[in-house]
Amino acid sequence: MLTIGYIGNGKSTNRYHLPFVLQREQIKVKTIFQRNPKHESWKRILGVNYTSDLDELLNDREIQLIVVCTRHDSHFEYAKLVLEHKKNCLVEKPFMETSKQAREIFELAREKGLLVQAYQNRRFDSDFLTVQKVIEEGKLGELLEVEMHYDYYRPEVPESVHSFLPTSSYLYGHGCHTLDQVISYFGRPDHINYDVRQLLGQGRMNDYFDLDLYYGKLKVSVKSSYFRLKERPSFVVYGKKGCFIKETKDRQEEHLKLFYMPDNKDFGVDTIKHYGVLTYIDEEGIIHEEKVESVKGDYGRVYDDLYEAIINGKSKTITDEQTLLQMEILEAGVKDLK
Repeated sequence: MLTIGYIGNGKSTNRYHLPFVLQREQIKVKTIFQRNPKHESWKRILGVNYTSDLDELLNDREIQLIVVCTRHDSHFEYAKLVLEHKKNCLVEKPFMETSKQAREIFELAREKGLLVQAYQNRRFDSDFLTVQKVIEEGKLGELLEVEMHYDYYRPEVPESVHSFLPTSSYLYGHGCHTLDQVISYFGRPDHINYDVRQLLGQGRMNDYFDLDLYYGKLKVSVKSSYFRLKERPSFVVYGKKGCFIKETKDRQEEHLKLFYMPDNKDFGVDTIKHYGVLTYIDEEGIIHEEKVESVKGDYGRVYDDLYEAIINGKSKTITDEQTLLQMEILEAGVKDLK
């Protein structure tokens, strides 16, 4: 049994963590720390201890893992505190504010013989897993280009912000999803072209980014905007012999927002209308076009990996090197903005 506790009792904990953890019989949620219970807005879970005494959580000998689900500007201090109390630590993304902080936290974990990791749940998105399946089947031929889009039409978000803070940028907040997917599958790029903008002008938030990561002949583009009235496809993959287009994103977040939870068999599952389309030329020169059944996504696989690492001593799936590379890319992307 892996016994865990949480720092933070807001949307992150209750929407993106607990619905998956509570399904797993080998994991026990013991305690949730909430700094101000007067602001409590989520229904309490039967059998879980809620406290406003952080020391109660940190000093509980039964708890092996503490999950930090707070604002990004508190991640460093909380992670450091958790490790100093000899607990393993999982941290929401973006992992830290700087790569320097990330290195310090990873080094502290190594010194203590503990595990610390970023919560890169989007690595287990259905659309991303389906793209991997299509690539590995080989019908596309040699891979040439991958386009990844994460779009909204929410102009009210950047229009309400009248200052620029690097760690509150769109690149930090959303690039941490898609960049982890790229790094996890393709590794460290040969070089990167950055196009990170403030569409409303200097002194406003970053609300657009377009990063091109190069791997030999292959170009992987990661693009996002707050001003896309019609979203671009989630993934477009081109090879020498074909292409794969996945129009729609993973549906787990969509279902969670509707309070349709993972205990439903069809939670996060694509229907046929959500399937991507694979078009390719076979060895006889015949063109095929077919729908590809989506792979089922599961954010809870982050916890499965942590269980294996902490209880059974297996290697982490989400590595320190991958997280550090992502932090370096985020920093480089916003360094010239003001």
